[in-house]
Amino acid sequence: MRTLLLVGGVDDTAVAAKELGLRVLLLQHPTKITERQRQVADVVEVLDYTDWTLTAPVVTRLHQRWRIDQVVSLTEPGLDIAARARDLLGLDGTSYPVSRRFRDKLAMRRHLVSRDAEAVAAAPLRDFDDLRAFGVRHGYPFVVKPTAATASIGVFRVDDPSGHEAVWEQVCRLRGTRTDRVSTLLVLDDFLMEEYVHGREFSVETFSFAGRHVVVTITEKMTDPGHFAELGHAVPARLTEDAWDRVGECVATFLDHLGFTDGPCHTEVRLSGTRARIIEGHHRYGGDAIPELVRAVYGIDLDRLAVGWPFRLVDPLPDSPAPRGAGCVRAVVGPPGRVLSVEGVPEAARQPDVLAVRISARPGDEVRPLRDNWDRLGLVAVTGPTVVAAAQRGARLVDEFIRIRIRDDRGAVHLARVAEVHQLTGAVG
Repeated sequence: MRTLLLVGGVDDTAVAAKELGLRVLLLQHPTKITERQRQVADVVEVLDYTDWTLTAPVVTRLHQRWRIDQVVSLTEPGLDIAARARDLLGLDGTSYPVSRRFRDKLAMRRHLVSRDAEAVAAAPLRDFDDLRAFGVRHGYPFVVKPTAATASIGVFRVDDPSGHEAVWEQVCRLRGTRTDRVSTLLVLDDFLMEEYVHGREFSVETFSFAGRHVVVTITEKMTDPGHFAELGHAVPARLTEDAWDRVGECVATFLDHLGFTDGPCHTEVRLSGTRARIIEGHHRYGGDAIPELVRAVYGIDLDRLAVGWPFRLVDPLPDSPAPRGAGCVRAVVGPPGRVLSVEGVPEAARQPDVLAVRISARPGDEVRPLRDNWDRLGLVAVTGPTVVAAAQRGARLVDEFIRIRIRDDRGAVHLARVAEVHQLTGAVG
């Protein structure tokens, strides 16, 4: 039996590996371990796997006992650790230097500029004067964000010099803090500045087979110009054939530049005029129920591909798959205040065409102004014959079933709602 070392992740990944006949050794963080994972995995080691000084001896011990054949991680905090483990054991796959090009956004920008003079400019943000210098050199607006984070946390748009002080105060406040309000897996340390790219944003799910990059889908992002929180996702993106090809070619070039050859990637791009431009990339699949959309619309199980391909237990995709209908994720949001009660989640999950209902809000939780993905109260994922129909279906699902009552600071009680978006035909929801 061949042995997989799985670093972090969700239940579905471990289940997919066992269904393929692999022996699963799981490294899981104490805040993320589930009973299902304990049942499915052959060996479970619970530790802060993000600390390589703790993890390296465990990897060595497990390898001596079980002879690890491959290491996989599909969660952001585990990507570098999995790469280090592969390097330590002399295994094929994404190396640590390649992994760092993805995970360190400043390193990624510098790597791209060395290969494309027109790539997005970026610079480290070390002190207050760096903001002024970047604005003078590259103009406004520009973006400030952490060099290694997810979920749009700590991302700010600087529109003119008057915004320098407010952004610098936020950067100083966030440095050394955790990237989310649920776990302790990532810490915000360094920040960078980069040129702002105008245009509609999309994410691209790819799977690479020995250097051949296949676009599984392009996801249409639902956003708001007032902040960086993602309000929804829809597949397949409503793009012309020419635009679809341009986005796909841009991402394939990006993956080649970074030296990536095998596995899933989630790459964010913006269509600026006629050109697709890279925002950032992750060598894992996307979150926010995007794998559920891919499975429903294309019949492709990204977990199965990700754990099966390193062992050649699955066939490579010959080309981009054709969609069977559409799918949409809608975010649930509410006004600032305190959650009083949460109702209707099981009922919503039982409805036809519903793929996922994930409500993170709990009674007593603070509801903050919407700035990043962690300020959302949850999401629903549904299918439909078209993107617009699926988006409307998601909005109705929230309106009809989800009851999250919130009391604001003046004592008034409100119901959470589906986040309003304008990228579809008019405002949906």
